[in-house]
Amino acid sequence: MTCVKMIKKTIIVKIGGKIFENTTDLSATIMQLQSIIDEGVIQNVVIIPGGGSRANFIRKLDKEFRLGNDLSHWMAIYAIDLNGIDLHEKLPFTKLFDNLKKIKEAVNNIKGTLISIFLPYNYLKDNDPLPHSWDVTSDSITLFFAKKLRLNECFFIKNVDGIMIKHGKSSKLIKHISTEEYETLLHAQVLHIKKDNNNELKNSMPIDSFSLTLIKRYELPCTILNGSRSNSRIQSYFKEKKEDDKYYSRIF
Repeated sequence: MTCVKMIKKTIIVKIGGKIFENTTDLSATIMQLQSIIDEGVIQNVVIIPGGGSRANFIRKLDKEFRLGNDLSHWMAIYAIDLNGIDLHEKLPFTKLFDNLKKIKEAVNNIKGTLISIFLPYNYLKDNDPLPHSWDVTSDSITLFFAKKLRLNECFFIKNVDGIMIKHGKSSKLIKHISTEEYETLLHAQVLHIKKDNNNELKNSMPIDSFSLTLIKRYELPCTILNGSRSNSRIQSYFKEKKEDDKYYSRIF
């Protein structure tokens, strides 16, 4: 008799600061992630939180007091850990990890399902694999750990539908874009984001610049999904069969 090995379905998601700092948006995101777990679409979710307001505060300190690349880098990553601890307190049913070996063991466990939160500071401090620069944020860190967990993609949960370009008086969502195409649009300053309050278009950089380097280096695409309360973009992406019913941007 042939023995069929169960294929594990694990995804890693970065939850942006504007999502997890908004209680309603965070609840909408977690409910959608739990829904796709309950329906067997995926089995495990590994969350890395964004730096949010804490990281922005460190940016301001660096700009005013010239903290330097090294100190700013580690302070910003420690801010991610603090946000992860806060997120775990809001979501006590999740598991909290700061050890890469242990989270690998957890997601490879064939029993049950899991939503976990990973704190990256300890591993990155011990191994120091990434440049010390504001070009590296939780976007790049999520891509880095997607590679370490041997996943073939990663997801950024933000408060926007994805990469948009100016299209007449409105904007157009780009669903599939290469890193080269992204860089061309970025340099041309035609990337936009639509503000919720008044539909105004403003210039945008949806992901940090070093992410493009990692996407190319690892050949590991990332997908931007909107976790805001006003939609169900995450569920639609994983469950809808019709492409027209999905809103996302995939950078490859």
